[in-house]
Amino acid sequence: MSSYSNETWNDYRLYGNHTCGLPREDSFHIWRGVNSDLPWPGTVFGLLPIAIWVWCTDQVMVQRTLSAKNLSHAKGGSLLAAYLKLLPFLLFILPGMMSRVLYPEEVACASPESCEKACKNPAGCTNVAYPWLVLRILPPGLRGLMLAALLAALMSSLTSIFNSASSMFTLDIWQTIRRQAKERELMLVGRTCVLALVGVSILWIPILQSAGGGTLWNYMQAVSSYIAPPWCVCFVLGVFWTRTTEQGAFWGLITGFVVGIIRMGIDFAYQAPLCGSGEPDTRPAVLTKVHFLHFSIILSAISSAVTVAVSLLTKPQPPEKLRRVTWWTRNEELPAEEFDDEENEKKDEIIITHELEMEENTNEESVSKVKRCLLYFYHWICGAPATTKAISKADRAEHIKMLTSIEENPFWAKILNINCMIVLLVCTFLLGYFG
Repeated sequence: MSSYSNETWNDYRLYGNHTCGLPREDSFHIWRGVNSDLPWPGTVFGLLPIAIWVWCTDQVMVQRTLSAKNLSHAKGGSLLAAYLKLLPFLLFILPGMMSRVLYPEEVACASPESCEKACKNPAGCTNVAYPWLVLRILPPGLRGLMLAALLAALMSSLTSIFNSASSMFTLDIWQTIRRQAKERELMLVGRTCVLALVGVSILWIPILQSAGGGTLWNYMQAVSSYIAPPWCVCFVLGVFWTRTTEQGAFWGLITGFVVGIIRMGIDFAYQAPLCGSGEPDTRPAVLTKVHFLHFSIILSAISSAVTVAVSLLTKPQPPEKLRRVTWWTRNEELPAEEFDDEENEKKDEIIITHELEMEENTNEESVSKVKRCLLYFYHWICGAPATTKAISKADRAEHIKMLTSIEENPFWAKILNINCMIVLLVCTFLLGYFG
């Protein structure tokens, strides 16, 4: 058994063509040459802003962290995720290698024609390596269980992403347009946003299949390299540099976003020639000479320069606005009066007024049973309760104080710190051993 197809071996033996189908000479190394498919500068410095964006600022991750009971629980959940993140070597890499050896004519197809025949994707068949192992090796009962687990994990991930995206659109954009929007309207807008995202995701499938050389991982990292660095820079500077201003963060994000979208548009407009097709590479030099991980480094530098320059040219934030929002001011106490701002008072008025309106509507004797049923169905569709409860200022202040507390039990803080060191040491060992 071999990890390359007969077509690849014949091309190599007869014509000396070893560019397609054969494993790379550095395929067992993490740290690869500058001109490799994953250059080491991009792996170290290009993936860093992407990793910070995914694990520290992505709404999917942030929501789970904010839902923790306290800071120790949030740290424990992050450490559990870090331990689980060490398993992909056994869960992804080894099964992929086994699939390539077991099905070399399909997974290791070396020409667009053979790939089209094997998996209906001329760009490559590596994306179906794991599903074929499940479908062709596992017995029927275990096969169904594995597929059910994969579908459950996929649905969970998609649900989290759609929920986070709809939350950001509803709370950050829609409420800016309609400041007096009620809870039911926000719920309806959020669910409509989810339906729109599902439609866009379905329409995006053809682009996903052809982009990244037919490899899903390359596509995901390339897109992340175009959009993630500005957010990472904004987060890091905002947390660790108190001189960062709102204007600097805004223009750093906008500049990085525009530059990244231009590169992504060029990348989608000029597809790389398929390996084995014999077509010349006529893409612009910004694609052929600048790896997407190297572009992530460049984009991070551009966003950092713009953010720092604009921040230095604008008025700094007053000290009272920096309490509990940066690393250096995280232990400062918030004055009690800051819990009772005008915005929260307006929300109280809206909640109380809305509660009274609902009580009047539901208590009127003239309301028929049909109307009550329609009203109940409307509440069920919107996902909002039939009545709401007003919260007093004192209760809200106490609740916010509990949620924003960063106090920890010394014993559990020490246990968590020890586990953090263990994860770092194991990761360092694996990077050195497989480097």
